[in-house]
Amino acid sequence: MADLLELQQLSEVIAREAGAVLLTRLHEVRTDVATKSSLTDMVSDVDRESEALIVSRILAVRPDDGILGEEGSARDGTSGIRWVIDPLDGTTNYLYRRGDFCVSIGVEVDGALAAGVVFDPSRDELFSAARGHGATLNGRAVAVSNVTTLGQALTGTGFGYDKDVRRAQGQVAARIVPIVRDLRRAGSAALDLCAVACGRLDAYYESGLNPWDMAAGRVIIEEAGGRTEFVDVPGERLTLVAANPVLWRQLSARLQTT
Repeated sequence: MADLLELQQLSEVIAREAGAVLLTRLHEVRTDVATKSSLTDMVSDVDRESEALIVSRILAVRPDDGILGEEGSARDGTSGIRWVIDPLDGTTNYLYRRGDFCVSIGVEVDGALAAGVVFDPSRDELFSAARGHGATLNGRAVAVSNVTTLGQALTGTGFGYDKDVRRAQGQVAARIVPIVRDLRRAGSAALDLCAVACGRLDAYYESGLNPWDMAAGRVIIEEAGGRTEFVDVPGERLTLVAANPVLWRQLSARLQTT
């Protein structure tokens, strides 16, 4: 049986190392920016460098594990453990030298999310969790907010890269803005999820997320006392909703109302 605390500790060490690479290269002038699925979905060589480092560190000590990385790293393992990696979440923020970018490393054991680490190098904040062991921020326990009224809930969301997807997401946001305290869009799903885990946001929703966007953050929220599940939203793809259990039910119900 996998030792979750060992997996968590390894994730923390590797996330910090990858974060140091991001900071070191932050102020370099980059002319190597390419595009992914559209002009607004940019990727730099820093993404690839960070992912290569993370994968090499994992396989050096756990050669039988599987890997799923945003930048294309994928391998089947034989151990029952798979690492789900976003080497630089918030790439656009990073390229504009803003905050709100991070390294996200989630760990699945036999197909179930079991541990997660998100490191924000610009703030030196390490969010970490393992099933049954709670969630922490720089070693201190965190918990989701106790706000139970949607009208008092500071709510986060995000938008995709395809213009038609963004249009649909904007229509949903227009329905949500009047019924919550306010809406925030930081540009990093992993950090938004961590913000819910530590009470900086009361709730969060977003459609069209990839596994690496949310793997670590979901474990962190759930170990902080929150709930993360998908709901069907009219006109949208499956939408992840995250909040404390009471607020989760309210926000999910409103999202599913046309």
